[in-house]
Amino acid sequence: MHLNFTPFIPSIPYILQGVVVTLQIVVVAAILGLILGTILALCKISSVKVIGTIANAYTSIFRGTPMVLQLMMIYFGSPEIFGYQMAPYTAAILSFGLNSGAYVSEIIRAGILAVDKGQREAAVALGVPYRKMMWDIILPQALKNILPAVMNELITLTKESAIVTTIGVMDIMRRSYQVGSDNYSFFEPLLIAGVIYYLMVMVLSFCGKVLEGRMRRSD
Repeated sequence: MHLNFTPFIPSIPYILQGVVVTLQIVVVAAILGLILGTILALCKISSVKVIGTIANAYTSIFRGTPMVLQLMMIYFGSPEIFGYQMAPYTAAILSFGLNSGAYVSEIIRAGILAVDKGQREAAVALGVPYRKMMWDIILPQALKNILPAVMNELITLTKESAIVTTIGVMDIMRRSYQVGSDNYSFFEPLLIAGVIYYLMVMVLSFCGKVLEGRMRRSD
């Protein structure tokens, strides 16, 4: 096997432009997933069984079907569902956010249940309202416990964002594929894309460890 990266060196800046697109999708989708996941987690531990059942059904559906299927259903099905063709960028954020919310909800639910029950009982005994108890006492402690799992979900989301190339989003994968088409050789540009994804994941992993260390020192 003979690899020649020389023809692809001028195209590296073009491929790197896809990093911005990838990060925009991942960051917005992660925020959406975190908000949705928190709401779903609170629904799952709610005393109202109907709400909990709906939240569990949502999680089961999105965890039980491939993300690429969800992406294509939202993008290609948007004319039938919404009456207009959704932009690829919007479809990517929506599908990733909805999918991530299902996984994050389980992470947050586990984190909430891991908090000592005595603190909840003490808050109830002191007359602290449920909403204030959750936001000021339970969730901050749960966040410290679930931070590694949340970072892992963010890393997974970053890697799986490559499937947006299937709907034409100009991310890292799409740009590397175009470069390969122009040069009639795909291995080298795809390898370059792989290195870029790897470096992004390493940076996220490092940031996660630093953040986790700071939160532990603040205890």
